Amino acid sequence: MSSETRDTNASFSIDAISVPRAVALVGVLVLTWSYVSVLYYVTNVVGGSSQLLFVVVGSLALATLVGSFVSVRTALGVTAVLLVGGFTVYVFTLPQSQLELLTPARLLSDTVALLTGLSILRLTGAGVWAMAVAPGPVFLSWYLAVRRQYVWGVAVGGVALGLFVLTSDAGQLTTLVGVAGGTVTVAASTFERYGAGIAQLDVMSMVLAAMIVLAATISVVPGAEGSPLLPDRGSPTVEGSLVNSPDRLNIVGSIRLSPNVRFTVNSPQSSYWETAAYDRYTGDGWIRTGSTDPYNGRLRGPVGASQTVQQQVTAKGTISILPAAWKPVRIDGPLASEAEVTAQGNLRPTTSLREGESYRVTSEVPIYTTAQLRRSGTNYPDDIEAAYLQLPDSTSDRVRARAAAVTADADNPYDKAVAIEQTLEAEKRYSLSVPQPSGDIADSFLFEMDAGYCTYYATTMVVMLRSQGVPARFVTGYTPGQQVSENEYVVRGLDSHAWVEVYFEDVGWVRFDPTPSGPRQTAENARVAEARQNGEPNVDVDGSEETATPTPTPTTTTAANGTEDDTNNTPTPSDALEPSGSGVNATPPPGSVPGLGSSVTSAGGGLSGPDLPPQRTFALGLVALIGLVAGARRTGVTERAYRALWLRYQGTRRTPEDDTIRAYRRLEYVLERRYRPRRTGETPRAYLQSLSRVGLDADVARVGEAYERARYGDGVARETADDAIATVDRLVRETTPLLGRLSQR
Repeated sequence: MSSETRDTNASFSIDAISVPRAVALVGVLVLTWSYVSVLYYVTNVVGGSSQLLFVVVGSLALATLVGSFVSVRTALGVTAVLLVGGFTVYVFTLPQSQLELLTPARLLSDTVALLTGLSILRLTGAGVWAMAVAPGPVFLSWYLAVRRQYVWGVAVGGVALGLFVLTSDAGQLTTLVGVAGGTVTVAASTFERYGAGIAQLDVMSMVLAAMIVLAATISVVPGAEGSPLLPDRGSPTVEGSLVNSPDRLNIVGSIRLSPNVRFTVNSPQSSYWETAAYDRYTGDGWIRTGSTDPYNGRLRGPVGASQTVQQQVTAKGTISILPAAWKPVRIDGPLASEAEVTAQGNLRPTTSLREGESYRVTSEVPIYTTAQLRRSGTNYPDDIEAAYLQLPDSTSDRVRARAAAVTADADNPYDKAVAIEQTLEAEKRYSLSVPQPSGDIADSFLFEMDAGYCTYYATTMVVMLRSQGVPARFVTGYTPGQQVSENEYVVRGLDSHAWVEVYFEDVGWVRFDPTPSGPRQTAENARVAEARQNGEPNVDVDGSEETATPTPTPTTTTAANGTEDDTNNTPTPSDALEPSGSGVNATPPPGSVPGLGSSVTSAGGGLSGPDLPPQRTFALGLVALIGLVAGARRTGVTERAYRALWLRYQGTRRTPEDDTIRAYRRLEYVLERRYRPRRTGETPRAYLQSLSRVGLDADVARVGEAYERARYGDGVARETADDAIATVDRLVRETTPLLGRLSQR
């Protein structure tokens, strides 16, 4: 690059910024915002959002400062230093256990995983990774924009945004906003370079507005289609939103219950059949972090005493899960070679199980007493504290204050968990029909919602516990199901459930369930009865139809000596209900689903999707309005509409001369479109005289004479002006059939 070119490019004087250049710079900032917003979301979830903003602002300031004198080659070197330095910091902040796994093969596999849909939030140290990535592209793209290398600046920003599209962290709207910013920048730079008019932005504004509005208003129901667990169509089922073993779980609004049998379990005791555990809370859902490794033999059991329980699970339809009692330590059968182990200790298959396929899983179920849990200390392992005390920076103070108030009388983690569990059971009503909150789930459920279902209860309990320093996690799977013989349980889709696990020293993970069991079981019974009455398929297996009562939720903890401890952490259905008539957790009448109105059945028909939040609706409306205005301007609709109004209405009265002049111009507009326009150099009198041959009446000539006196003579009287206005109004009315054609000219 020559010194002359370099000097020209380096100019960044405010006075020299033209309109196209200003638009181009704004476009680069919009593109930068799109990918930085993804990183901000990540750091808000895991902590460090304020530091990220400092890093981004610092990168922009550095690029602005050095853009006037640093060469492109030097800027590329600075970018490389920022990236390498950031990743070095990230690597050295990883826990020792993760560093030991950081082999070249693992780095390659993790990179491929990121580029094929692995969310950044699943990374260990995601916040540090986000701050490591941010400075490089922010600095380089803005540096290039400062030097008027707009296309290259957009290319750098586009690569950064494209990475987050590949990791599935950039949403549809964020992606389109970034694309819009890049497109505006390229177009504006072209206008600046070749001198094209800014008016050509109309077409681009129309296209971009249409893209953003369409993308933002097309909704995808989570898990509604294409899932082996979801043969039913329509509104999402609780099963589809919970247990299809996704790495990211978004909490939805209204749901329905599926009565289809999924699998059977042969087990000497009932249990919750766990499928997945989630550690990272995002405010609107859950992320399962860490890697998934192939199953290669017996897994480690719980940290405390345990009881061996073997289960034989048989699929009764196509499923993509490996449910098991916590904690699974071994899987036998052909599926063992197809199984994976998550970082949280759950099993999952790499392929779907077909109907009739089965596997045997061995679990080491923790055994403990309530007294033992109360004695448990708070000296948690570092990895447990790092993963299971995390809360987003956006967690409100009122959530923390409410949790502190509920647990004020508890002096140990167990009593804190029980206090929160019982408070949620008592204060919230169970319902499957709820609007999806637009903000933080726990905050909305605690302070804005009267009712909810298992995901709301479990999420809120985990958040409240973590705010009080108690490690907890969100867990999904199935309740025991229907017991059809001494050791056999039939599990349906409606048995899918979410609950809470709390970590205790010398014991491990212990289950708590804040969802009221009575109303939930009533809703499930009603749905099964309805499905049987309607003759729906796959509702029963041999022996299940004769056993109408579902298996009760396990409610006792087992001591190390095998005796039952009757002070347990899960209330019985009768304990979970308030007295009749209180309205809290009240059992609904048979055949109904709690919280659903008469217009919505338990089958899920007729449920409407969640409305857009008001802020988003306003933003989309503004974008749509900009697109409509640009389209109207580009196609001439605004001009034609203005002309139609101008032609029909004289407007407010002014001076006689002004009114006469305006009346004549309206007249000439009608005549030029009905006959011909006035030629250059042709006077109004000559123009009207030339048209007299086509039969114009004397009134038209009189308007022309009045115009000449008003424009060039000594003026006109009010009566003359009013006569001219009345004459033109009459001619406009007489030519009304022509107005459609007139307005198109």
